[in-house]
This record gives sequence, structure tokens and C-alpha cells, in this order.
Amino acid sequence: MYKCIYERQVEKWGIFEVSVPGKTEGNPFTDYDIIAIFSGTNETKKVNGFYDGNGEYVVRFMPDFEGDYTFNISGSFSKQSYQGEFKSIKPTTDNHGYVQVSDTYHFRYADGAPYYSVGTTCYAWVHQSEERQEQTLKTLADHAFNKIRFCIFPKHYDYNYADPITFPYEGTPCDNAGLNRNTMNAYMEDKSSNHWDFTKLNPEHFHRFDTRIRQLMEMGIEADIILFHPYDRWGFDGMGAENDDRYVKYMVARYSAYRNVWWSLANEYDYVKTKTIEDWERIAAVICENDSYARLRSIHNGPHYYDFSKTWVTHCSCQGTDRYKAVEYTDELMLKYQKPVVWDEILYEGNLNLGWGNISGEELTRRFWEASMRGGYAGHGETLLQSVDDTVDQAILWWSHGGTLQGDSPERIAFLHKILSEIPGGYGLKVIPSYWDAVTATIDREEDKDKQVKDYYLFYFTFLRPLYRDLYFDDDTKFKVDLIDTWNMTIVPQGMYQGHFRIITGGNSYMAIRVQKV
Repeated sequence: MYKCIYERQVEKWGIFEVSVPGKTEGNPFTDYDIIAIFSGTNETKKVNGFYDGNGEYVVRFMPDFEGDYTFNISGSFSKQSYQGEFKSIKPTTDNHGYVQVSDTYHFRYADGAPYYSVGTTCYAWVHQSEERQEQTLKTLADHAFNKIRFCIFPKHYDYNYADPITFPYEGTPCDNAGLNRNTMNAYMEDKSSNHWDFTKLNPEHFHRFDTRIRQLMEMGIEADIILFHPYDRWGFDGMGAENDDRYVKYMVARYSAYRNVWWSLANEYDYVKTKTIEDWERIAAVICENDSYARLRSIHNGPHYYDFSKTWVTHCSCQGTDRYKAVEYTDELMLKYQKPVVWDEILYEGNLNLGWGNISGEELTRRFWEASMRGGYAGHGETLLQSVDDTVDQAILWWSHGGTLQGDSPERIAFLHKILSEIPGGYGLKVIPSYWDAVTATIDREEDKDKQVKDYYLFYFTFLRPLYRDLYFDDDTKFKVDLIDTWNMTIVPQGMYQGHFRIITGGNSYMAIRVQKV
């Protein structure tokens, strides 16, 4: 009689994992199912398990309550079923639970704590050497980023031509000897030299993602998992509907129990020529049907926004479609789709010979502030070459490989996150009409909607540089005023004011004024 292996205790919103033996005849990835029912005083959930190689089947579960739980595991994977019990205990201080949409346009953790998304993009960091992966985690620990976007499938693009250290399926990749920019298009078009069995996943590949997603979770960083993307020479972008659906179902079974997981159906979906809108809608339905936790879901655009009004979409995952303007459309998109707007790509701080990868740290920081002031959230990326001699197949860029950060924007983004975290009550912001040369925000809460004079104002002057600003709200209300230099990262108290008053801003760009009712 085999016994299932599991811990007898897990914290609320933690990961409870059960490992059981099962059949190995045939193809365990396609021939058998494994289903578990978890029951506690306040919830009952049905979740799928997955085959993890070597005759081992695994089920993962996240308890949403404290207390005693029981489970029953059955399915065609085994002639016998497995039962057990465990206790869900009080979460640790740093465990706020999963992130969810709050107040239509914003986010909160499950315990009610506010979540202000300041993300970064690092597409292929888990495909790099173990040493560089560890270096990436250390870099993240030293910065304020609380969300990271990355791919499960390897990526083939400028500055990222090397094969990954493992592949997601059994088989052999194409011969990439002598691969460079001139041969890239040929590989992208002709994938016939790849030999994969899309019915047999490679557990070794996913074991590494298990470790990294868990480490991100323990660091308080959301894992925005990109399921598909168009930059592929191996054929994973065109596996066909049946294989796509099997892969997505496997991903949900394997990772939906992690409280920090978000689902991104695709990076730049409209460049994936092997899929139609109907395909994306079918894939979304597979996620919704199998994800018992209803993790956050979206799909990222290239030239054309997806229809974010679809009911399965929880938030807008946007890339700017204009060279100069992106985050300026934040409040327009919020109102159109009635959902949070997350700008996951707004060009990168860098110096590449590519238009999307050579804006300054000042401009990326400005875009972060502008998105936040308008009620949205922004994402960072860095593409800084150290020398003109860096080649497209040798340079190490954070945007793809991880490693270390060299740019000027990350610490300024951390400073912005501090400002957001100090918003009274933990609410989000919304833009309001004000001076034409300043983006003005106030607290986005229902009880303030009809107030003529708000309790909190934030004026941001972007690249404009007034020497001073005259302010007036009413004759009686007293306000505490701070002058914020968003680039030099200083907050200078200006004192208490009421009626008409003047704040000297100094004639510098990237200044802000914070006004709070006493």
C-alpha cells in the first residue's frame, strides 16, 4: 500500500503539495487524469493534478482560510484513491495573499493591503545559467519591483539567440550553429529541423520554474507568466490547438496554487501568426475552466489592443502603440474598459539601435509617474549596452537575460512606489481636471466623488518647469504641503497653508507638489 507524501501544516495562502505514485505505462501526460477535492470549514475546491515524471503525480492547493482541511485524490492515474488531512495556520507577516482587482481600477491583496504594481520585464531570465538566475534574484531583492514578466517558452530575438538550458518538451532542437541576425528570419519561418513530441512535457524544465516562482513568492514579487509569444524558432508558437490546450491545462494545474501567479496569454499576441482571436478565446476558456483560484488574467498587445472588455480579462495589459504617447491614454482606457490598466511595456531605458530600447531613465521615470497619476500602473525594462562592440548574440541585457541593473530609473521607480504607499487609506489615484501644464491626481474613493475640496492632491509637472505654483482650494481648509523632486528623490515639507498660497518649485523639470488636508 503506497502512501501519499505531504506536510501536515501549511500557512493560509501558502502551497500545500501532495505527491502520490501512479501509472507509467503509455504516456502519463495524455493517458491519465488526477483530480483532488479539498474541503475545509469555509471552502471546497476541486483541482487537477499533473504528472511530474518518474511515476510521480503531484497536486497543489492554496488554502484560502485557516483551519482543518481534508483531501481526496482519485483518477485514472491509479487504481486506488488517496485521502489525508492537514491544518492551515495563520499567515506570516509578509504573506498578504493573492492580488485581486479592487475598486474597479486598482488592486489589493487578499488581506486588504493595497498593491501598487511596479513591474519589470525579464523575458528569458529562467532560461539562463543558474548563476545568472541567482544574480537576477539578488538584484530583485535590492530593488522595489513587485511584479516580473517572463516566458515559459524560450525566446529567439536580437540579443537572445542562444538555446535555453532546458526545453519544455522531449525532443531535439534545430541546429543553431552560426545563428545571427541575418539567419534569424529563416529560422523563424522554417522550424522543420526541430523534432519535438508535443505530447510529452519535460519535467526538468518546469522544476526550475517551480523553484523560481516560489522564490519570487517568498520575496513578495508577482510572477506574470507569459504562456505564448511570437519570437520562436523551435515551433512552440504553432503546436496546434490540442497541444496548446494540453500545455495550458498543465500550466494551470502546476502553478495556479501559487498566490503570486498572474496569467498573460501572450506577449504581443497580434504578432503570433499561428493563432486567431478564436484561438485566444479558446485558450482563455481553458484557463478559466481549470483555474479554481481565478488568478489575474490578461493578454499583451503589439500594434493593436486586445478587446479588454471580454469577461475573462481581469486587467488591461498594455504596450504603447505610439512612439511618443502611451501612458497619456491611461484614464481613457480605464473608462473604456472599466478595468485596471497596467502598462507592461512603455519602451525601455537603454541605448539599442532599436527604437523601443533607447529612451532615457528620465523619460521612463516620467512615464511611470504619468501612468500612476492617471490611475494606472507601469512596467520597467532595461536594454543598456556597455559598449558599441557588444554584439547581438553576446550582450547581456536585463530585459531578456536578467543579471544586474545599470540604469537610472529603478531607484526613482522605488521612490515613486514609496509615494504611492503613503496614500492615505491605501487607495489608488485618479486624474482630475486642473492646470493644463500639470497632471493632477486625487484619491480614487467613492466617498470623495462629490467633494468640491478633496483631502489629497498630487500635482506632477512632468518635463515642464514652472518657477512657482499658486494654489487655492477654499478659504477655510488647512493643508500640509510637500515639494517632491521626483528625479533627485527628495521630499521637502513646505509647511501649513490655507486660502491662497504660493509654492516655489524652483524651475526644474520632474517636480511634484503633494497637498494633504490637515
